[in-house]
Amino acid sequence: MKTQDLITAFETFAPTYLANDWDNVGLLVGSTTWQANNILLTIDLTEAVMKEAINMKVDTIVSYHPPIFHPLKSVTDASFKERIVLDAISNHIAIYSPHTTLDVATGGVNDWIAQCLGSGDVRALQPFGYLPKDEECKLITFCPEDKVEELRLALSSVGSGRIGLYEQCSFTTKGVGTFLGKEGTNPSHGEAGKLQKVIECKFEMVVSKASLSLAIQAIRQFHPYEEPALEVHDLGKRPRREIGVGRRIHLDKPMQLDELARKLKKHLGVGYVRVALAAGKGDRIEVQTVGLCAGAGGSVCDLAIDEGCEVFITGEMTHHDVIAATSRGCTVVLTGHTNSERGYLPKLRDQLAELLPKSTISVSKADAPLWTYF
Repeated sequence: MKTQDLITAFETFAPTYLANDWDNVGLLVGSTTWQANNILLTIDLTEAVMKEAINMKVDTIVSYHPPIFHPLKSVTDASFKERIVLDAISNHIAIYSPHTTLDVATGGVNDWIAQCLGSGDVRALQPFGYLPKDEECKLITFCPEDKVEELRLALSSVGSGRIGLYEQCSFTTKGVGTFLGKEGTNPSHGEAGKLQKVIECKFEMVVSKASLSLAIQAIRQFHPYEEPALEVHDLGKRPRREIGVGRRIHLDKPMQLDELARKLKKHLGVGYVRVALAAGKGDRIEVQTVGLCAGAGGSVCDLAIDEGCEVFITGEMTHHDVIAATSRGCTVVLTGHTNSERGYLPKLRDQLAELLPKSTISVSKADAPLWTYF
């Protein structure tokens, strides 16, 4: 297997276009032609994990958090990040980071956390808006009914009408068109100087911006009119409720806060979580609507509260953000940043194993929580 096979596998369930704008995801070190037969998964790529990878003769590391986040001005042994990159290159080890693509994606880290709370309606707190390149614009023209099929085939031949795995997608609406050709025109219907009424079809197709000029050229070439009427509309991104930042779950059955905490600890494999109780409420509260965001999710806590969440679960938040949330009547549960993510790695391993059956995929043993409590 090659690194490109790993990239292709990730694109099937956590494509790079899902990443937050500020993130740095994808192949960070190495070549798409390098081997990916022995893959190691980790949350953080530390020097201890790199040493483990070298000893295991790993050829690819999937690091959930990107080890290269800000540009490096040099690659020497002066800092730990530079040493990691240097060791990776020296040992022919590729590094791939999915990070927020796995947070946003369906079945990713946030959905994995949500599933431990029980059944209910789950949707993204901040839905991801996406517009496929083949559907960036809508192209509209008007032509006689007997010319629609010819026009549809002409536009399809230059890439118009592609929606997902479907081609030649179009829509037509029959109506009456009018036109009056001035002197010097040669209308295909009727004659110059007389108002014409023609049974026409409004013909619509989606098209990419890259193919738009070719599509317009095709219309001018195959349309029977001297001056075909054209409309081009830019299409907006379409939010998808199941994909996006964070999750909101409305449970089918409410539960007590202490039961929620027990379920969460068991699922994450941790011995404790920190709970900041909503102002004026005790710990014996019933919970039915929960917001969550793996990692550092403070940026969407207010959104969760606006969406009626009684509890917000995340890895870490600032002290003052927690105070602000509790003052608005929301209980905050903090699990620890990587504690909210690390338990997902076995699921990721199994997912990749199905897509890369010839590769050996392991979860790092050297990757561990940062904090030790005395």
